[in-house]
Amino acid sequence: MKHSAPSIPKPPAPDRAPTEAELREDLAAAYRLIALFGMTDLVFTHLSARIPGEGHRFLINPYGLLFEEIAASSLVEVDAHGEPRQETSWPVNPAGFVIHSAVHTARPDAVCVMHTHTLAGMTVAAQTGGLLPLNQISMEFTTRSLCTNTRVSPQTTT
Repeated sequence: MKHSAPSIPKPPAPDRAPTEAELREDLAAAYRLIALFGMTDLVFTHLSARIPGEGHRFLINPYGLLFEEIAASSLVEVDAHGEPRQETSWPVNPAGFVIHSAVHTARPDAVCVMHTHTLAGMTVAAQTGGLLPLNQISMEFTTRSLCTNTRVSPQTTT
């Protein structure tokens, strides 16, 4: 018996906008992955996706469902004022709406916004010095500049 290798899906063209159904499926999967990896932080983590087309509309989780319970069909479409644009028996978390509405308004290019409270992130945020530029990964997130005129300047310690 001959087995063929599974085909690898090709990524969509960069200028192709996802459909609402695709966004719902992807966002529901993201909520479930957040739950799987223990990053839910109860009701304080929020994910949203902008719906393409006219108006300021995005998808967000209904308040009251656990992240592992989120399905594409349970996501709530809200407008710029946090009002549901579909029939729903679930409320929308006001904190999630306010944060995500501000980001989606300020960044029209942001299709998906994820606001998490990971243990590592909260630990770094609680340190007096915050994220220190100690390795190449942390250097991606630091605002300190170690380069002057394209030459690397050594950092001095006291």
